[in-house]
Amino acid sequence: MVNLSRQLAAGAPALVRRLSTEVRAAAAPQQEDRLYRRLSALGRNPGMVARTINEYILGGEPSEKLSSRGVSTNSANINDIATLSRCIMEWIELRKFNFNHCNYATRLDLTAKAKGIAAAEEYFNSLSPSKVVHCVYGSLLNCYCNEKMADRALDIFAKMVEQSMVVKSLPFNNLMSMYCRLGQYEKVLILGEEMKKGNIKPDTCTYNLLMNSHANLNDIEGAERVFEDMKLENGKQCNWTSYSNLANIYIKVGYQEKAKLALQNVEKEMDSHDREAYHFLISLYAGALGNLGDIVGMTKCYKEWEAVCSSYNLKLAVAVIRAYLRHDMGEEAETVLEIRPALQHMETATSIAHENKWQPRSETIDKFLNYFKQESDVSLAEEFYHLMKRVNCVDSRLYESLIETYKASGEAMLNMRARMEADGVELSSDIEQLLPSP
Repeated sequence: MVNLSRQLAAGAPALVRRLSTEVRAAAAPQQEDRLYRRLSALGRNPGMVARTINEYILGGEPSEKLSSRGVSTNSANINDIATLSRCIMEWIELRKFNFNHCNYATRLDLTAKAKGIAAAEEYFNSLSPSKVVHCVYGSLLNCYCNEKMADRALDIFAKMVEQSMVVKSLPFNNLMSMYCRLGQYEKVLILGEEMKKGNIKPDTCTYNLLMNSHANLNDIEGAERVFEDMKLENGKQCNWTSYSNLANIYIKVGYQEKAKLALQNVEKEMDSHDREAYHFLISLYAGALGNLGDIVGMTKCYKEWEAVCSSYNLKLAVAVIRAYLRHDMGEEAETVLEIRPALQHMETATSIAHENKWQPRSETIDKFLNYFKQESDVSLAEEFYHLMKRVNCVDSRLYESLIETYKASGEAMLNMRARMEADGVELSSDIEQLLPSP
């Protein structure tokens, strides 16, 4: 590993496509902390940053969370990163934290975002030797890699190696990501070999970076070998991002059956409430339909996402609509476009209906009920039932449609008679015929 800088510097760079988005998805955290979501919503309103952080801590959350590098990495999508970084730095200084080593790493990262690399280097050089530990070196390495400053990144990496600071995959991942963005995929593979020599265990991000580098060098078998090695040597690192990464590789080269199998494995591996996994899977399906032709798989996945999503994602819906339209499926496209926003409008209306005793028109209710039956969508039908209950519109007609939707979907109906009794709805002969025997 000592000669790594010389190895990586040798040879002409292979200028090919940038690394595709699945690697970034693999490297991203599964669920952002609510603090960072609130900071992201501030946009260009720096005056609110200190107040937001203070409210977060007053709400019982530990201030130590702000000492992690998550402050800077989770804030990476904000429009004005430099402004936000400066505000957080000022807040930290006002609070007069007793810095630990991780705090210095965070401060260095924020400095780079707020004032640039030169200021970050100056801050790094101002620290006493006792404070410059592996995480501080790692933070500077990450800054160089983000700026694609390969020579400086290799210099700092060599110093980390000399001081036995490189014991985990993160420093290697930083370098690999940089070389992927530079299009120098051969160097990514060299780093992978150096990790093996140094007995450094790869993580999910490492494997994905190696797979993509092989794929971008037109070595699909090499990408498959990396995937198989991951399953054999480090099975815990094989998750939905690994399969989605593999699926995307297959889609690009036209391996349709392998791509479909990989996408099916994404569905098996991902958590049913993982919003990011659904977004990525549906985007893959929608974007690759021309190659896969799997309209059924995309539709199934989209309906599952609708059933668990807490907020409507317009970009995702547009991707699905475009996929339908490419296959001349206009009616299906219309249902995607209409039903979720319509339900959201209905939720808004029913939430304020008590103020004016409003109730939806009978024809409007029928349109919803007919859609749920046609699509066998029990989840949306139940959601609609609860909305109608708010405005006292639960009657035998709604229950009859709800039961028919259950029967069409094949899902079990639980306590339907008891529900009707609790809602004061009479059990008609038509409904009796639809229900299973008590």
